[in-house]
Amino acid sequence: MSTPPKSHAANLKDKLELPLITAPMFLISNPALALAACKEGIVGSFPALNQRTAEGLDKWLTEMDEGVAELRKNNPESKIAPYAVNLIVHKSNPRLEEDLALLVKHKVPIVITSLGAAKEVVDAVHSYGGIVLHDVTNIDHAKKAIAAGVDGLIAVSAGAGGHAGTMNPIALVNELRSIYDGIIVLAGGLTTGRDVLAAEAMGADFAYMGTRFICTTESSADPAYKQMILDAKPSDIIYTSAVSGVPANFLKDSLAKAGFDVEQLKKEGSTAGKLKPVQSEAAAWKTIWSAGQGAVNIKDAPSVATLAGRLKQEYADAEQEIANRHAARQKPVQPKRPASPGM
Repeated sequence: MSTPPKSHAANLKDKLELPLITAPMFLISNPALALAACKEGIVGSFPALNQRTAEGLDKWLTEMDEGVAELRKNNPESKIAPYAVNLIVHKSNPRLEEDLALLVKHKVPIVITSLGAAKEVVDAVHSYGGIVLHDVTNIDHAKKAIAAGVDGLIAVSAGAGGHAGTMNPIALVNELRSIYDGIIVLAGGLTTGRDVLAAEAMGADFAYMGTRFICTTESSADPAYKQMILDAKPSDIIYTSAVSGVPANFLKDSLAKAGFDVEQLKKEGSTAGKLKPVQSEAAAWKTIWSAGQGAVNIKDAPSVATLAGRLKQEYADAEQEIANRHAARQKPVQPKRPASPGM
């Protein structure tokens, strides 16, 4: 009897030390961050548009290919994770076709698509054996992505950094699982190894972390940006569409410094609309800093290696804690011994 083929989720998990994907963060993620994550058995990523030209992207992809190959050569006993690149699938991206051709040329293992699910993009990635994960915030987006043939859905729930949804993560994963048995990756406020295990318990296959990796030594974030995250309180995360016209979570102080009326933004929330013209999307995100609600749990900015070690230990500790609780529930209750005669 032949062994049934493994699912994409199982295949990917086999290549990882932790079921975790670092989110591709605009203007923040870079090859240094991605390779450091891959070395630790975590999927590293970056947006294609973090390189301002297609030629620059080609160089970054070469750096990733050579870097991953070198890590695998020098660490034959370790799980070196594959990397991912985020591709904006929208007519506003003038480099879509050019960048897609480069992803195919380099056979990028995982392509994360945003702002549009296109069958031709999925087919191109499938042509060399890559997989496609697509950002969704609700079931309508998910249905379109499934119809396009994607291999997985990234459930961007309430509290995620950047462009975030509004659904509770448990409700969102449950709704997606009701129609889909492929890969599900949960995003939204996750910062610890315990959170990674919780995502799996909810029904997701992988966790997705962005804000936690902004505060690492390898990220390209401005030191003041990192410090603002370290100082963040719950009230410092503002969900607004004022910056780009699409609702996203931003740090309050960076909005105030850019001239926004923060109290007004709090009142208007996601209905604000794009309130302040900027030169470009890149110009907006360079000075107005995004962060998810998990920022309130981040208190240091270590190297990726140090952070990864901590996440793995937290994950293992949480697994053991749950196993202990389960064992305690299963332990039979010993009957009370009868009192001895004459007592």
